Amino acid sequence: MNKTQQQKVALVAGASGIVGSQLVKTLLQNEWEVIGLSRNALSHPDNIQVVNVDLLDAQNSAQALQPLSRITHIFYSAWVNAANWTEMVEPNVTMLRNLVSNIEKMAPLQIVSLMQGYKVYGAHLGPFKTPARESDPAIPGAEFNVAQLTWLSHFQRGKTWHWNANRPGVVGSAVPGNAMNLAMSIALYASLCKAQDLPLRFPGSEQTWHSIVDHTDAGLLAEATLWAATSPAAENQAFNVNNGDIWRWSELWPHIARWFELEYAPPVRLSFHQLFKDYRTTWRELAGQRLMETDILQLNDGSFADFVFGWDYDMFGDGSKLRRAGFTRMQATHEMFFSLFTQLRAARIIP
Repeated sequence: MNKTQQQKVALVAGASGIVGSQLVKTLLQNEWEVIGLSRNALSHPDNIQVVNVDLLDAQNSAQALQPLSRITHIFYSAWVNAANWTEMVEPNVTMLRNLVSNIEKMAPLQIVSLMQGYKVYGAHLGPFKTPARESDPAIPGAEFNVAQLTWLSHFQRGKTWHWNANRPGVVGSAVPGNAMNLAMSIALYASLCKAQDLPLRFPGSEQTWHSIVDHTDAGLLAEATLWAATSPAAENQAFNVNNGDIWRWSELWPHIARWFELEYAPPVRLSFHQLFKDYRTTWRELAGQRLMETDILQLNDGSFADFVFGWDYDMFGDGSKLRRAGFTRMQATHEMFFSLFTQLRAARIIP
C-alpha cells in the first residue's frame, strides 16, 4: 500500500485549543482517523480517541505513545507557559522531541506539522519588519517556536518523513474558555457596553488605533494546515497563514460596532482583564437564565486581548507564499468577525 492509498491517521497535540479543535473537525470532515493527545482530559467534544500523556516526561511519553503504531501525521499545536520567553524554550522543545522521536520509531510517519506564530519574526519583542516574510533573517534571542523548528528540521534530515510549519496571525475562533480568543473578548466587551448603554470605545492607544493587525480564521487555518500536510509543495517549508486582507483597527472597529448596533468612540487604554473582573456581577445579571455561562471569567479573562491591543506597531505577515504554493482560499476579516459573533449568539454565549 503506497502513501496515497494508506489510511491517514492524525495525531493532534493541542486538540482542544482554538487551533486544534477546528483542525480536528476539518480532519474528520475529510474522513481522517483522528487521535488527540492530552495531559489530563479523558474525552473530546468530537468523540475522538484521546491518549493521556505527559510529554514533559520521557518515560511516560514512551509508554503512552507505544500503542500508536498507525500514525501517519502529527499535528502539533500544544505549548506550555513559563515565567519568561527564555524559560519557555526547554519544556516546549522537550515536549515536541518526546512526541516525534517516539512516534517515528513505531509508525509510518509522513508529516510533522508544527504550529508557530509571528514570534519567529520577533513580533513579541516590539516593532519588527512588516510585512514579515518566511525568508526574513532569524532574530537573536530565546523563543520556543524558533527552537522547536530548529530541532525538528535537524532531526528530520535523512528521514523519509517531512515537516512543515504554519504561522497564523491572530486566530479567529468561537471556542469559549480559551484565553487566546480575541473575538470572544471583543464580543463580551461589546455585550457589556450595550448593556451599560455605552459606545464601543477602542481599548488601545492612538498608535494602536492606526496600526495593522492581520487575522486568521480558524477554519481557514485548519484547511491550510490540511493542505500543507498533504501537498509535496509544502514539504520542509514554513508558511504565513492569514486571511489575505489588510485592515487597520481604525477601519475594522466601526464595522464591529455597527454589528452590535453600537456607536464607537475614540481610543483610550483599557484593560479587558480588569473590566471583566469589575463587571463580573453585571455579566451574571445579564446572563440570567438566558446564557450558557454566568461567569464571564470562565468564558475569557481578557488577558490576550490586552496583549493584542497593547501593540502600538504593525503586526502582519505576507501570506503570498502559501497562495503561490497552491492554497488559494481567502477570508474577508470583517465577515469572519461577523460569523464568529453570530455563532456566539446562536450558542447563547453572548446575548
